Amino acid sequence: MLLRILSLPLLAALLLSQTLYADSQTHEFQLRNGLKIIVKEDHRAPIVVSQIWYKVGSSYEHSGITGVSHVLEHMMFKGTKKYPAGEFSRIISINGGRENAFTGQDYTAYFQQLEKSRLAISFKLEADRMSNLKLNAEEFAKEVQVVMEERRLRTDDDPQSKLYEQFSASAFVSSPYHHPIIGWMEDLKNMEVDDLQQWYQQWYAPNNATLVVSGDVDPQQVKKLAKKYFGRIKAAKIRSIKPSKDIPQQGQKRLLLKAAAQVPYLIMGYKVPVLKTAEEEWEPYALEVLAGILDGGNSSRISKNLIRGKQIASSASAGYNMMSRLDDMFIFDGAPTPNNNIVAVEKALRQQISQLRDTTVTSDELQRVKAQVIAADVYGRDSVFYQAMKIGMMETVGLDWHLIDSYVEKIRAVTATQVQAVAKKYLHDDNLTVAILEPLSDSSKNTTPMSHHGGSHGH
Repeated sequence: MLLRILSLPLLAALLLSQTLYADSQTHEFQLRNGLKIIVKEDHRAPIVVSQIWYKVGSSYEHSGITGVSHVLEHMMFKGTKKYPAGEFSRIISINGGRENAFTGQDYTAYFQQLEKSRLAISFKLEADRMSNLKLNAEEFAKEVQVVMEERRLRTDDDPQSKLYEQFSASAFVSSPYHHPIIGWMEDLKNMEVDDLQQWYQQWYAPNNATLVVSGDVDPQQVKKLAKKYFGRIKAAKIRSIKPSKDIPQQGQKRLLLKAAAQVPYLIMGYKVPVLKTAEEEWEPYALEVLAGILDGGNSSRISKNLIRGKQIASSASAGYNMMSRLDDMFIFDGAPTPNNNIVAVEKALRQQISQLRDTTVTSDELQRVKAQVIAADVYGRDSVFYQAMKIGMMETVGLDWHLIDSYVEKIRAVTATQVQAVAKKYLHDDNLTVAILEPLSDSSKNTTPMSHHGGSHGH
C-alpha cells in the first residue's frame, strides 16, 4: 500500500535508503585515554570531515557562569604556545579546508573539512588545543566583549529572539534548559578568565570527547592517526553531573513581552520526552510524525489551513527535536496576517491540536508524512558533514549512534493510534507555556521571523 501512494522521487529515495544502509560502513574505536573514535566511510568524493564533540554545553552550566561554554568555544581559536592566535584557521585555510565550531545546550563541537590527504593536519591542530590552550586575560577581555555584542545583536535587539529566550526561561524551571546558550548578560559582564580555565580543565579531555570522521578514509589509518596525535593526552577525572529533570508543570503558563516590533508573534510549547528520556520507545517517533503532519510542506495542516487556506497566519510552524539530553519542547509559533490578530493565530493552532487529539489521522496522510520524513533523512545522507553531525550529536547526548540505522524502520512503524496517543498525552493545557510578543504602539523597528528554538551560537 505504501508504494502505491509514493511519487517517483520519494520511491527512489526509499529504494536508495536500502542501498545506503546496506553499504554504510561505520567503525568504532576507543583509545586507552578514553577518546572514542567513530569513522563513517563515504567514498563518493575525496574529502573528509573531522569533528570533535565535547560533552559540555549550556545545560551543564549553573547560575553565575551561564555562557561560559560558548565563550570558551570562541577562545579555542585564540591560540596555544605552539600555534598563536589565528594560526589554526590560517593553516586550515592554506590547506584548502574550512573550519568552525558551535555550542549547543548539550555539546560543544569543532570541525574541519579538508581534502582526504590532509586529515593529519586537522588531528595535529585539534589535539594541540585539547590540552595546550592558552587563556590569555587580554584576549579574553576582548572576546567576551565580542560575545556580549553578539548577544545584543541576536537577542536583546531582536524581539522575537528575546521572546524565545524568555519563553524557555519561563517554561523550564529546574531544568538547565532554562539558561540561554549565549548566557545571561549579567553573567557575561562578570565572567573572568579563571571561570574559563576551570571549565576547560574540567571538561576538555579525551575521555569526555568523541572524534567523528566521515568521508573517503580508511578506518584503520584514521585510528592510527588518532592514536599518534590524541593518544598522548592524559585522561581527566570527569565528574558526573547530577540529574536535572524539570519540576512537573501543573497548569498553563503565559508570558507577555512588550517590545518595539512590526508584528505580534506567538510561541506555544509543550514539554515532551526525547529519545534519551522517553519511557516508551515509540513515543519520540510518533511525535516526529505528528510534527510532519502539522508542518511538513505545502500539504501539511498548518500550511493548508492557517497560511494558504484561511490566511490567518502570515507564517506558522511546528517543530520537535528528539535528540536532546533532557526532556524538551514541542513548539508551535506564528504571526498573524494584517487582517487578523494573535488571538486568531492561537485559536487556529489550538484547533489543529484538538483535531489531532480527537480524531485519528487518515492512512493516506500518515503514509505521505512518513514518506516525507524518510526522504528527508535519506537526502541528508548525501552530506558527509551531516552524517558525521548526526553521529556526534547522538553520542554526545548519551544515545547509541546505531539508532541512526533504525530511524527509518521506527518511523515506518508509527501508527495513527500512536500519533493520536502522544497528542492526547502531551499536547494539553496543563503542559503548555504560551509566550506573546506585543508590539509597542510607537514601534519603528523591523524584525525578522525566527522559528528556531535553542539554536547554536558558532565561532
